[in-house]
Amino acid sequence: MTPRLTVVGAGPGDADLITLKAIKAIESADVILFDALVNEELLQYASRKAEKIFVGKRSGCYSYHQNQINELIVERALRCGHVVRLKGGDPFIFGRGAEELEYAKDYAIEVAVVPGISSCAAVPAYQGIPLTKRNASESFWVITGTTKSHKISGDIALAAKSTATVVILMGMGKLSEIVRIFTKEGKGKTAVAIIQNGTKINERVGIGTISTIEAIVEEKQLSTPAIIVIGEVVNQRVDLTEIYAKADLAMVNSNQQIA
Repeated sequence: MTPRLTVVGAGPGDADLITLKAIKAIESADVILFDALVNEELLQYASRKAEKIFVGKRSGCYSYHQNQINELIVERALRCGHVVRLKGGDPFIFGRGAEELEYAKDYAIEVAVVPGISSCAAVPAYQGIPLTKRNASESFWVITGTTKSHKISGDIALAAKSTATVVILMGMGKLSEIVRIFTKEGKGKTAVAIIQNGTKINERVGIGTISTIEAIVEEKQLSTPAIIVIGEVVNQRVDLTEIYAKADLAMVNSNQQIA
């Protein structure tokens, strides 16, 4: 038995948006530590013998703090073998995956990482919003809305001065401050999309501008987990409703033919 840690990206929410390599890691795990944003359907790939431990945060309440998770990883790897640390999105994009790998390496535990599809790109894409588009946006920022000290990131003020698309994760609690920053830069008419539970069946969306988005959030009762997309590309979104409907119909017809 070799103590091992594999930090795995579980994707943005839709259980189908996971890589084959991630599935293989889950299948081979002796212990799985999973976060709140992980779609628990993915646990069906695990061995029946695998221990599954929820270590995420819900409603501001931590089941485990980060130092406890680090210690749990080491303890289970040394005692059980292969630990999979299953994280929403990509573990190296605001996921603290690198910290957990470094901690485990100090105990001579073999480590590996499996990248995941990040919500910062996948969630807008599901809504037909391209983060870059010719004549609309040449680049994009991905910023955490709330820093470790629970303050708004200073990078948001820098991003507001640019013409780039701005994607803000974990920013709903700072929405009023974000609006003030962009308004100060004369961006009151800039388009905004807020997407809650992106790529999941219960996905909800609010589309507006910097000057209207707070009212839209209140009207639609949007809350976390959600991402904020700011920029002209929101106006350039592609209507995928008909495409998705045709795809669903084709799948139903295919299943009926197989049956």
